This record gives sequence, C-alpha cells and structure tokens, in this order.
Amino acid sequence: MEDDAPVIYGLEFQARALTAQTAETDAIRFLVGTQSLKFDNQIHIIDFDDENNIINKNVLLHQAGEIWHIGTSPADKAVLTTCYNKTSDNRVVSCAAVWRMPSDWEAGSHESPDDSANNPQTLELLCHLDDSTHGNTACVLWEPMGDGKHVISLADNHAILWDLQESSTQATVSSTASLEGKGQLKFTSGKWCPHHNCSQLATANDTAIRGWDLRTMSQIYCIENAHGQLVRDLDFNPNRQYYLASCGDDCKVKFWDIRNVQEPVKTLEEHSHWVWSVRYNHSHDQLVLTASSDSRLILSNMVSISSEPFGHLVDDDELSEGEENHHEDKSVLSLLTELGVRGLSLKQAVKTMADTAASSHGCRLKRKVSD
Repeated sequence: MEDDAPVIYGLEFQARALTAQTAETDAIRFLVGTQSLKFDNQIHIIDFDDENNIINKNVLLHQAGEIWHIGTSPADKAVLTTCYNKTSDNRVVSCAAVWRMPSDWEAGSHESPDDSANNPQTLELLCHLDDSTHGNTACVLWEPMGDGKHVISLADNHAILWDLQESSTQATVSSTASLEGKGQLKFTSGKWCPHHNCSQLATANDTAIRGWDLRTMSQIYCIENAHGQLVRDLDFNPNRQYYLASCGDDCKVKFWDIRNVQEPVKTLEEHSHWVWSVRYNHSHDQLVLTASSDSRLILSNMVSISSEPFGHLVDDDELSEGEENHHEDKSVLSLLTELGVRGLSLKQAVKTMADTAASSHGCRLKRKVSD
C-alpha cells in the first residue's frame, strides 16, 4: 500500500474552503467549497476509501455565492455553515448561513461520477447568520464539543455568539464582543477552544492573537505582534488545554502556552511563503500539519510539546536500530492534507492525509521523510 499512487480529484472551479466532516465517525470525509463568479458554486463531498485507495464523491449546489469558509456541525453530519460573497447594491458583501444537505445525498455517493456532477442536488437553507449592524462575516465556528446548537461568527470587529433553535432553522444572537483600538480592526480568523467547558475563544486580527471568555465576552489575554505579519490561522492542542498553535504571513508556525504569552514555546520556519492553516492531529497531538502557498503541506512531529512520546505512534518492529531513543522534533512528511484522520496508526494517518491532499488541493507532492 505504501507504493500506491496518490489519488487525484479535480475540481471544475478553484477552491479555497476545505473541512473535515466532524460528525462522521465511520468514513474519512471532506467537504470542499468552490469559488466561481460566473456559475453556480458547488460543495464537493469527498469520501476517501483508504483500503482500496479510491475516492467516492457527491456534488451539491451552493447557489448563494462563492465560498470562502466552510464548517460542519459536530452533532449532525448533514448540517454545515458557509461564508460566501454576494453582490448587493453594486457592492460585494460577505454573508454566512446554515445549510442542510438533502436527505438522500448519501445515496448519490454510489452513483457514477458523471451522474452526481451533471445532476447535482441543492443545499437546503436553514437560516442566515447575518446582522447588518456587524459587517462582513469572515468565518463561522461551531462549538467543538457541543450538540450543534451554538456557533460563533466573526464579522469585521465583532464576535457574535448565536443560538441555533428549531433544528437550526432559527438563529438568535446570544451575546457579542468587539475589538477596540485605533484604526479599523477586523478579525481574520478564530478557534473555539475545546477545553474549559468550551468557554474560551481565540481570535486573530492583524498580527495579534486574543483570548476571550465567552461567559462574559471579555478579553482574557492578548499576544501583541504574535507574528511579524498577518496571522492566518489558529488551532488548540486537543489534549493539552493551554497550548495554541498559530501561523501567518511571516512564513512561521508558532506554539504558545496561553498562561504565559511573552514568548512562544516553539517556532517552526519550514515554509518559504505565507502559512495559511495549521491543524493538530486529533488522535496524536505531536503531529501538526501546516499548509502554505509555497505549494507544500508539512506534517511535523512536535514531541517535546505533546502529551505523549513519539514511541507510542509506531510499533517497535517499525523502528530501526538507534531510532527508539531519538525524540527530537522534526518534520516526518512533507505535503499531506488538512485534518480529520482519527484512530489510525501513524503509517495509515500519513498515507491517508497524503492521498487526500493530492485529491483536494492538486498541489505538487514532495515526500520528505527525515531520519
């Protein structure tokens, strides 16, 4: 299986939005949102069969506009959110909405590829997450450990906590927080912390990272100049409650202990261009995946700041002599995919992410296994 060629999946339009379907526990499934100004946009549902090294897919129409961000409910695999652009009064506005996939969409995944692409079904609109007083929406975050009834939208300089009611068909504003300071401050990204009873939020604006207590909607920490340029993405360690990863346009990935934000715990400088996203592996938190516009995704082994030793990832017979005590942080594979691989061995996780990266992003693959 290690010598299998990567599975390539092509998109008709360009795409910038990719996410794993978190509520799906039986399959390796990703959702990709497209961007087209002339034609109806699409959401591609991609299932990767790691045993047979093949991809099954389905296509749904997203007629509201080009998709800039996509998220999935942690409780209902048929529910998702998108942030999209549309034209209103001769200007482009960024909106957000909650959608439901058609009830029979999974049956369509077994049709021939031509059938699902030529006769796509349409998403059902459940509700909008728009409040004209708060500006353009950059992203929507689902409560990570919740029942799918709470989301946060980041719109310009506002963080808005929404309660979803009546099977997500109604959304009401529960509370809000705002960035305050000189200039036109705007949120660029955020991450809902899965620890502390999901009561904390981390956000990025310009070069700063801020932490918020959602119970009071007040700021609890701030990392000024966390990166030399724009902060692009954030992710919390799934096992170590105070550890946060960030990446940005300075080509760096940094790891922070939010109890002491004076200096990063660790800094990686493996990329040569902007780093757009960073993700922890949900099963093995020493594995951190980063994606950059240098056309590479890098999977790094950050054992020194993880919750378990590197030796737990592989069987003893897979280690060559002299490797058993070699626990330095290192990149173990370059160019994989985004996230969503759970409960797999290291070998399976690496292979699955590599294959999906090729299919979802069409990047050039470079396999770089360090000693």
